[in-house]
Amino acid sequence: MSTRVAGRPYHHGSLPETLVAHAVQLLDEAGVEAVVVREVARRAGVSPSAPFRHFPDRAALLAAVTEAVAMDFGEIQMAAVNSADAVPFRALGSAFVQYALAHPHRFALLRGAVLGADRTPALEEGHRAFTQGIIEMITAGQRRGELRRTDPEVIRIAAQALVYGLSQMFIDEYLDASRADVLIDQVIDLFGLGVLAPDSDLRREAGAPPPPTTGH
Repeated sequence: MSTRVAGRPYHHGSLPETLVAHAVQLLDEAGVEAVVVREVARRAGVSPSAPFRHFPDRAALLAAVTEAVAMDFGEIQMAAVNSADAVPFRALGSAFVQYALAHPHRFALLRGAVLGADRTPALEEGHRAFTQGIIEMITAGQRRGELRRTDPEVIRIAAQALVYGLSQMFIDEYLDASRADVLIDQVIDLFGLGVLAPDSDLRREAGAPPPPTTGH
């Protein structure tokens, strides 16, 4: 289910999906506190009790919303990677920050439910699969000679710390969001120079100086 489709009418057999879509719409409008079962039901055009046939309480509905948002977040990042014409790692980082800027309330939800320590089993499984995909992308870049031959997990953590922090700085208005496109590229490119292999062609394309030679 795509969380980008909100406000869809209810059709028989799709009520859970419809409820989650309207809940995501409320989340986007005013944050997690605005996700109230009664309002979700009203927007879906069903009775106030109808959602409880699928979600026993508000917490269950929020869990479904979180899982849908997490899936959407991952799909958008992977789509950016698959369409990248250069270093996929760069596209991944840019998509991460752009998603947070476009959907700050979703990012806040993910920050607590996915990027924190207490994940539901479904979120844990999705997070593990997504993380493994990033590790495989890093190791593939290392095999091609693009990235440094260091622990892929360290590269992943460093990259996530960078885009996570940059996202939060924009959301907190510490950084000017009107400069986001330029700053995202500049910051990610600067980080990229650090993880590119010293003799990578990509480093030369970025205008970085060649690695120092050792004299004899």
